[in-house]
Formats: sequence, structure tokens, C-alpha cells
Amino acid sequence: MEKQKRGFVYYLVQGSLVKQILVGLIAGILLAWLTPSVAKSVGLLGTLFVGALKAVAPVLVWILVMSSIANHKEGQKTNIRPILILYILGTFFAALVAVAGSFIFPLQLVLAVNDAQMSPPESIMEVIKGILVNVVANPVNALLNGNYIGILAWAIGLGIALRHATDSTKSLIHDMSEAVTQIVRVVIRLAPIGIFGLVSSTIAETGFGALLGYVQLLVVLLSCMLVMALIVNPLIVYWKIRRNPYPLVFACLRESGVTAFFTRSSAANIPVNMAMCRRMNLHEDTYSVSIPLGATINMEGAAVTITVLTLAAVSTLGMPVDLPTALLLSVVAAICACGASGVAGGSLLLIPLACSMFGISNEIAMQVVAVGLIIGVIQDSAETSLNSSTDVLFTAAVCQAEDHRLESDQLARRN
Repeated sequence: MEKQKRGFVYYLVQGSLVKQILVGLIAGILLAWLTPSVAKSVGLLGTLFVGALKAVAPVLVWILVMSSIANHKEGQKTNIRPILILYILGTFFAALVAVAGSFIFPLQLVLAVNDAQMSPPESIMEVIKGILVNVVANPVNALLNGNYIGILAWAIGLGIALRHATDSTKSLIHDMSEAVTQIVRVVIRLAPIGIFGLVSSTIAETGFGALLGYVQLLVVLLSCMLVMALIVNPLIVYWKIRRNPYPLVFACLRESGVTAFFTRSSAANIPVNMAMCRRMNLHEDTYSVSIPLGATINMEGAAVTITVLTLAAVSTLGMPVDLPTALLLSVVAAICACGASGVAGGSLLLIPLACSMFGISNEIAMQVVAVGLIIGVIQDSAETSLNSSTDVLFTAAVCQAEDHRLESDQLARRN
């Protein structure tokens, strides 16, 4: 009996997290189907899990980035620049794929007035201004509000300053990063319970009946995201690592994408991605910066959402769109996506900005946002899954490509 208990505890602590999440997912669906009233009440488990992720993620990013830079040794490469290039390329290609999908399958929306009070940005300059304001935000407020641009700026600044600190100070900072990492591991092990609560309460409260009228829109959105996840991203990764990219692609979708699908927040999924990078033995100096950076600017799913919904509004109003305008929209959508917040629904408020390119009024654009909110149960989940899993994918691709290059150089020197 004691041995069976030890085996069960070992499974909970050391067993496959993906399998445990799958069990929690199935259990959540069954509970919502059999007893919706009970399913709504267990939603507290999901709320607590997402809350724990959001609470620990800002501290984790701040400590890890600061520790990584402070303890960085001269001559040690971090590979941030090539990862940043992949982030930008991926987001732009996502917008292009969304343009192609919208041209092949033009959409018509049934627009309804939305009474929600929202404040979308009025221009690209406003988006850029918001990013710059976040950079110089008070560090305490940045931590409290989950402002990852501000957190990154302060962490990088403090890390650079602390490179001249004593060895004992650097050691203390490293020990703090290890302690926060341990807390994150505990939170991540609770993912199956959290996803069980999230799935059961979401299905019990919303169901999928409200989505039936928007099936075509969802099909186009999800198809574009699948093309990015299963075709374009693998091609980008193959360009970097020069071998079959799909084992890495599927691993990232399975371990990062599944959790992000239910948390619906790139920011909340940062600890999950950090843990995956650690298990893959990637360079901590690299992923401690690239993962929070990706949660801020690597927004392939957001670029798809902004482009598809904007062109759906354009098609509904009967406006012609030529190829140069579509390419310009891709650039604007990519820039807008980089300015989207890493929280649930963060990309929707940037749709009016893209709509303004075509002279669409803010009132109509906000009705398009309302459509996005209706389908958000699926759209935003898939968007976040693509965004977050790609952060790990591109980081791993660059790290593996660099490792392969170093091995080749060493082999060449021996010969």
C-alpha cells in the first residue's frame, strides 16, 4: 500500500505533465457536459492557477534577466539578435498568410453595435508612444501591472550595472533566480488542475452555441494559424537548423501551445516556456531574455487576427483592396501585433487602427472588435497558443543552430 502511495505521488510530481494536462482537459469536458452547475464552481481552480502564473511571471522575468546579464561572462554569446530577426519575420509572414487567406475566402460579417467602453489607439504613433512610455515606467508599477516592456528595460539596466558588482552580490542574485525558478516549477506542476477548472467552467458558461454563426470566420482564422504553425514556422526553423524541424515544432506545440491555449495569455505562459527551455538544455543567457521578449513582440497569432478581421470588415463594406494596399496592411498589422499586450484579447483593440487605413469609422471598427470578443473563446486561445509556442520554437532553433555551428568549427579545427 505504501509503495502504491509513493508511486502515485511520484506520478504527480515527476510524471509527464502533458499527459496530466490531457487528463485534466478530458475531465473538465466531461464535468461540464454531465454537471454544468458543478463545473462553474470549479472554475475557481482555473482562476487560481492563472492568477499564480501571472503573479510569478513578472518576478521570474525580472530576476532571471537581471541575473543572466549580471553573471554574463565576456565573450559568451547570447544569440538575441538572430532570435529577434525570426520574431519579426514570423510576425510579418503571419500577416501575409492572413492576407492570402482572406483573399481566397472573402468573409462577410454581421455587425452588431457593441456597448462596451473601449479605448483603441488612434494611430501607429500612439502604439509606439505607448511602448516607449512602458519602457520608462516605474519598476514597481511595471511589476504590479505586468508591464513586461518596463520589466525588461529595468532588468537589463540593473543587470548591466550589476556586472561590476562583487562576486558575492552576483552569487546572491543567482541564488534568488534559482529560488524563484523553484517556485515556478511548483506552479507549473499544478497546470493539470488549473486547466481542469478552466475548461469545465468555460464550456459550462459559454458553450459553443454562440460560435455557430461565425464558423466561416473561425475556419479562416484557425486555418491561417495552422498554416503558420505547421508550414511557415517549420520552413523558418529548417532555414536555421538545416534538418527536419517537425520534432521540435510538435514538441513546442505540445508542451507550450497546449498550456497557452487555456491560459490565453502569453505573459502567463512565460514560466511554462522558461521551464521547457531549461528541460531542452538551451542557453539560459539566451532564453531568459528571448522568452519574455517574445511574449512582448512575437505575435504571429495577433497579426493573423488583426489582418483577417480587418479585411473581413473591408469585404463586408464592399471596398476594393489591391495588392500594394494588402502588403501595406501586412506591415501595419505586424507593427500593431508587436504592440499588442500579452493578455487575453490584447490584439482586438488594435483592429480599429488597421481599419483606419481604409477609412472605416471607429464605430464600425468597434463592432468588428465585438465580433472578435464573441469568437474569443476559440480565436484568442488559438492565437495565444501560436504566439507562445513560437517563442520557444525560435529560441530553440537559434540555440541549436549555434551549437551545431560550434561543433562543426571544433571538428574542422581538429581535422
